[in-house]
Amino acid sequence: MNPSLENIKDLSLTVDNADGGSLTVEQAIANLESTDLGLRFYAAWWLGRFRINEPAAVRGLIKALEDEADKTPEGGYPLRRNAARALGKLGDRQAVSPLIRCLDCSDFYVREAAVQSLEMLGDPVCIPALIKLLTVGLEGEQLISQPDLSQPYDAILEALGTLRATEFAPLVKAFLEHPIELVQYSAARAMYQLTQEPVYGERLVQALAGEKLQLRRAVLADLGAIGYLPAANAIAQTLAENSLKLISLKGLLEHQVNHTTPSTFSEGAIKVMNLMDSLL
Repeated sequence: MNPSLENIKDLSLTVDNADGGSLTVEQAIANLESTDLGLRFYAAWWLGRFRINEPAAVRGLIKALEDEADKTPEGGYPLRRNAARALGKLGDRQAVSPLIRCLDCSDFYVREAAVQSLEMLGDPVCIPALIKLLTVGLEGEQLISQPDLSQPYDAILEALGTLRATEFAPLVKAFLEHPIELVQYSAARAMYQLTQEPVYGERLVQALAGEKLQLRRAVLADLGAIGYLPAANAIAQTLAENSLKLISLKGLLEHQVNHTTPSTFSEGAIKVMNLMDSLL
């Protein structure tokens, strides 16, 4: 069920929750203004989860990006995080400027959620703000001597790749040497998107043989995102869940289909479909 308001007329639409309860669109939007912080937090998540792209929902979520009431003892802003995540899923570009302002938030996870949503919204106007965050960890075009961990560099790099920020490739390339492997892989993913040079795709393929399952899972997602066809066999053979391998191969297949005529499948697309069949 997809309760997108492009397809429904009644704001009283009810969506059943896993616990047997229910929530309407009207209630969720109203709950964003509730004095109950738990209801506000859940409403922001719910609107994003069910992609309720309705003007009142977007306005309420944008307002929630400046919330001061829901604050943890450590200084985090849980409601802002959920609102930022939801706005990316709703796809309304009027959220771009508010999300860019969130990049100055003191909460690391608000910044991370804002970056990820800006990537989803796909408006290149955010690139300068993303570069500003990226350069916190750089001296010129090199990593600073004491690697900085204060920014969500993996998310920033992935967003710059998706947004095709080609002129900033030298800055992205520096993060291939970052001490955190996850950031290295995000940099390789972005560099492939920015340059289409196979060396960066192959770096990800090699990472599929790594010892840590969590990292192998991340690399599967990276390869699916960039549609790197030469990785198909390695993806199918990776020591990870078949469900994740199928998602990664689906990304390769979609990339192949988008580059062929509607009436035909490329040799690469057929190969990927056969590999997917073997995993089912």
